[in-house]
Amino acid sequence: MDRKYKVAVVGATGAVGETMLSILAERGFPVGELVALASERSAGGMVAFGDDEVMVRDLAGFDPAGVDIALFSAGGAISKEYAPKFAAAGAVVIDNSSAFRLDPDVPLVVAEVNPEMVKQRPRGIIANPNCSTMQMVVALAPIHRRAGIERINVATYQSVSGAGRLALEELGRQTASLLSFQGAEPERFPVQIAFNLIPHIDEFMDNGYTREEMKLVWETRRILGDERIQVNPTAVRVPVFYGHAEALHIETREKLTAGEARALLEAAPGVEVVDERAPGGYPTPVTHASGRDAVFVGRIREDLSHPRGLDLWVVADNIRKGAALNAVQIAELVAGEG
Repeated sequence: MDRKYKVAVVGATGAVGETMLSILAERGFPVGELVALASERSAGGMVAFGDDEVMVRDLAGFDPAGVDIALFSAGGAISKEYAPKFAAAGAVVIDNSSAFRLDPDVPLVVAEVNPEMVKQRPRGIIANPNCSTMQMVVALAPIHRRAGIERINVATYQSVSGAGRLALEELGRQTASLLSFQGAEPERFPVQIAFNLIPHIDEFMDNGYTREEMKLVWETRRILGDERIQVNPTAVRVPVFYGHAEALHIETREKLTAGEARALLEAAPGVEVVDERAPGGYPTPVTHASGRDAVFVGRIREDLSHPRGLDLWVVADNIRKGAALNAVQIAELVAGEG
């Protein structure tokens, strides 16, 4: 008899939590009992799970005993408080926040890149990386394994959904207001986001980079298992609802042609190459990524300015692959252990 699991989704009413629920149902994860958890103000509401609806329960009053797998997407403070409690009660916790990503006793896992790390979880917690790191390493892992990556220059173009539901509402509200020749006062963002670009995601650090940019440095090295990789990031918020894009300029340790890189990417799990040198022959958040599982790669070319340089354009749905799908894929790896 195939085993069924008691699965808890913490943060079930958020954008990522709702997507986790839909992906669990879509992929036929062996759920015996599904528990939807959120804050007290959301308790009593209903969330969709496949063809069913599940009542949301208050996280603060919930006893985690008996939960097999807990998917957390409720922010770092909630994860720090509750994830260890779920792990102590016997659950495997898969956490989507930044709370444990740099903890040496917590594996930082991307299903297509380092799935073997799932088993090394002495604290009972597995971390999901940041969405921008996630799509980058899915694209770069096959190149790094073949030729070694020495340096990554990356500029990200990150959609507002990465900043949550209030950010989505702000972009919609400001866009409508400006198209009606009204003003656009910022609330969620420091400046207007509609028809604008903001080179600032998360807090600024002493070195002049933002925490979002430093996540790309720290997490990339952990996931690819190579502290020698140099990463130079700039993270930009753009007025797009769903889907992050990245312009990647990499320098490999051994020469790799654009054709060789394209062949590696075409064979890589979780990657879809869209690379025609013609109008529309490249992936964008709207035309390819939104609502899809793959990491899309295009504009593959050799760097004119460096003998071992390659340029790539990488696009993915930050809510699906950047968060929810990878968490479910990790849960599948855990379930596969029996």
